[in-house]
Amino acid sequence: MINIDEIRKKATLWLGNEFDEETRNEVKNMMENDEKGLIDAFYQDLEFGTGGLRGIMGAGTNRMNRYTLGMATQGLSNYLKMHAANPSSIKVAIAYDSRNNSTYFARVAADIFVANGFTAYLFESLRPTPVLSFAVRHHGCDAGVIITASHNPKEYNGYKVSWNDGGQVVSPHDRGIIDEVRKIRSVREIASGGDQSKIIFIGEETDKKYMEEVRKLSLNSEIIRRHADMGIVYTPLHGTGYKMVPEALAMYGFTNIYPVREQSITDGNFPTLHSPNPEEPGALAMALDLAREKGADLVMATDPDADRLGIAVRKPSGEFVLLNGNQTGALLTWYIISEKKGKGELKGNEYIIKTIVTSDLLDSIAEKNSVECFNVLTGFKFFAEIMRDLEGKKKYIGGGEESFGYLPGDYVRDKDAVSSCALIAEIAAWARDHGKSLWELLLDIYAEYGLYREKLVNVVRKGAEGAAEIRKMMEDFRSNPPAAIDGSKVVKINDYLLLTSADLLTGKKIPLPLEKSNVLQFFLEDGTKISVRPSGTEPKIKFYFSARTALGNISEFEASWKSLEERIDGIISDLKL
Repeated sequence: MINIDEIRKKATLWLGNEFDEETRNEVKNMMENDEKGLIDAFYQDLEFGTGGLRGIMGAGTNRMNRYTLGMATQGLSNYLKMHAANPSSIKVAIAYDSRNNSTYFARVAADIFVANGFTAYLFESLRPTPVLSFAVRHHGCDAGVIITASHNPKEYNGYKVSWNDGGQVVSPHDRGIIDEVRKIRSVREIASGGDQSKIIFIGEETDKKYMEEVRKLSLNSEIIRRHADMGIVYTPLHGTGYKMVPEALAMYGFTNIYPVREQSITDGNFPTLHSPNPEEPGALAMALDLAREKGADLVMATDPDADRLGIAVRKPSGEFVLLNGNQTGALLTWYIISEKKGKGELKGNEYIIKTIVTSDLLDSIAEKNSVECFNVLTGFKFFAEIMRDLEGKKKYIGGGEESFGYLPGDYVRDKDAVSSCALIAEIAAWARDHGKSLWELLLDIYAEYGLYREKLVNVVRKGAEGAAEIRKMMEDFRSNPPAAIDGSKVVKINDYLLLTSADLLTGKKIPLPLEKSNVLQFFLEDGTKISVRPSGTEPKIKFYFSARTALGNISEFEASWKSLEERIDGIISDLKL
């Protein structure tokens, strides 16, 4: 229940002299003229979700600004003083993307860290998220911060924290940092006036070491030499990939690379885009036009912080098709496993990682090739957690999630679109060398491992009222689950908040070996899987649908694909989404 008096009391604190004039004026205007805006700006505090802080920029406790960022940075600093390996010499790496205010926010964070007595390794210009993860490990830092809101609209920015392994913070550190932030009752508690000589600017040397690791992922340099002239169109969507992705492709040996010039200009307003999200077809429109003009066969797009990758491939008919995240993940997984197997490099201790909402096609590929597959909750922080726990015991060889994030190597612990671009281009060259397109290679994979079709439906509910509605939707699904959906019986329910898997046919319940999360999964008698979860970083509830069937012959693909689409659409209609 929203208490407007409490919200006004909370907002009044932001009229004090410790806040700058611009902030005070913005808060005053909301208090006098915009009650709804005031509520949205102050009804809660920004908290760490699956990726850290993320919010609309502006004044308020529920907004991304120098003060909420400052409190998060001070809370992180306090936590590091208690938990760093050597509290007397704490080091933090800082990177930022092309978004509005990212450079400014990065410098604010650096100033606070050095005011706490830390050494801040600050990139001299914008860098992709995976390079920040690499820098944390390379420079032996205790933590890392990147200022980014990933693929969100231009109004957003964020603050993503990595731990000393380069992975996003997980339990208990995430909760511990939040607790320390909450202990800060005033912005006056944010440290200031540090030794500026402790801000160390980094760049080229770190980039070079990172690129050396990207190079090592290549499995078929000879094939690339035979197809070096393969046409590749790439767009960074006004983000950080503009430099390193073309460099990685050239390093692998590709010579026919066409960047989308208009979108290679870093700009936080994303002027050529409705949304800088490679998951959305419109984001690749300019790249597709260029590919048709140049006769290229492969189109790739990365989001502003270059941790997500979207691709489009040419069908034999000549038309382009945009692959979803599950399909790209399947291509990467199949290629890494099959090539390592063919070269005799699989020793029996290899594993991949995927999320519980990512296509089970990846499980099938791994299982058939005797590679272990770990299923984790949504968020690459859980990938990093498993990699840390298994370091020195088992060998990570790849993984990804349906939301266009992949990690082909283990030298970083976050999504890496730079290395993924290089490897996808290599797979396209491999397919070409075998007389196929990437699309035809994907159909071969479906024929061998089963045809899977997935669909994501986002139900957006903004503001305080929307958050309450999302909570009620989850409560209703949990307290009154459907017995059948679109005529198919629900045979199993996984509840990750209760950490139980309930077999509705036998009545047997078994524990789920993951940490608690507000996720529900319904498994239907016809093999369909439905996953429901609220987003940790955006005002939406997500419904993931996955249907499967055998594909006896590639000639049956179109009919089978349509049949799976009809099955999913029937479920969506039945759920009234």
